[in-house]
Amino acid sequence: MIKAAVMSAPDEPIEVREYALPELEPGAVLLRTVYSEVCGTDVHLHHGQLSGVPYPIIPGHVSVGLVEGTAGEVIDVNGDVLHQGDVVTFLDVHETCGRCWYCLVAKASTRCPQRKVYGITYSAGEGLLGGWSQAIYLKPGVKVIKLPESLSPEQFISAGCGLPTAVHALERAEVKLGDTVVVQGSGPVGLCAAILAQLSGAMEIIVIGSPKLRLNMAQAVGADHVIDVGESTPADRIARVRELTHWRGADVVIEATGNPAAVLEGMQMVRDAGRYVIVGQYTDAGTVTVNPHLDINRKHLEVRGCWGTDFSHVYRGIRVLAKHAQRFGFERFISRMYGLEETNQALADVENLRVIKAVIKP
Repeated sequence: MIKAAVMSAPDEPIEVREYALPELEPGAVLLRTVYSEVCGTDVHLHHGQLSGVPYPIIPGHVSVGLVEGTAGEVIDVNGDVLHQGDVVTFLDVHETCGRCWYCLVAKASTRCPQRKVYGITYSAGEGLLGGWSQAIYLKPGVKVIKLPESLSPEQFISAGCGLPTAVHALERAEVKLGDTVVVQGSGPVGLCAAILAQLSGAMEIIVIGSPKLRLNMAQAVGADHVIDVGESTPADRIARVRELTHWRGADVVIEATGNPAAVLEGMQMVRDAGRYVIVGQYTDAGTVTVNPHLDINRKHLEVRGCWGTDFSHVYRGIRVLAKHAQRFGFERFISRMYGLEETNQALADVENLRVIKAVIKP
């Protein structure tokens, strides 16, 4: 029997249940879970803030595991055959159709209406389809990749979903050599965005967030300046950014807070003809009032949304980690590891910003 942590309904305590070891259909893979992360999305799930979630679910959308077995020959994205004991991860998004207008014409697979996500839009009744479990069932066609030998499971999960999300955000931001980049939010996505902005050529990084634990980490990974939202007003923060940029504003601002109030503030931190990327508004947390003349048109401001990730973002993130994990000390992001019986505590710690990264170790 396999133990898994189950979210039965919004705002109900997580409980551990047992499931039978599944039989594998042709092309499927069974993983023994090494680590799975807890992120802000899981907090939103627990409060019922995402639509279309088929409770009860087994949360955990980014995980790393050991191949326990395969049904027939299964290869990863690099064409390598998977063998028992291989350390792998996988794209949590599955069943993207490859046939609809969004997939074929817009080339925006993250908007495919058929897409489903491990740990989010699969029911626990459908099987072991989330990472907060001792085993994960990878359906035929799930996109798998073996971790490079130089990359440990701890280093991979320390970055978690924050890294591919930030890869997508930086892709949208088009940071240029010499740019000044502001990152709103000092959680895992914001920290990864600060790292990737440096690797993309930015020469000055300003991170805005809280608490001190996260801001200290932002400085440790290379932020030139940090601004504590608990010790400043929006006007203070806008003025400080403008002061640091010769009163022009930043070339690029990336929102990774999840707080709608940050959006208008961030738009006012961007220089004229600059770019603003919104990646943190994954749930409907409310509205803000924007003056389209002052905040967008007269500024000649480019505003870009950023939704979800595809396999290219996971793949590129792993490449970054394989080369730079030690340089930036990604493992320091992990504040604590939790057993399956401690998932309620893990969620509470993430929600109350007591940790940078919480990791489930089933």
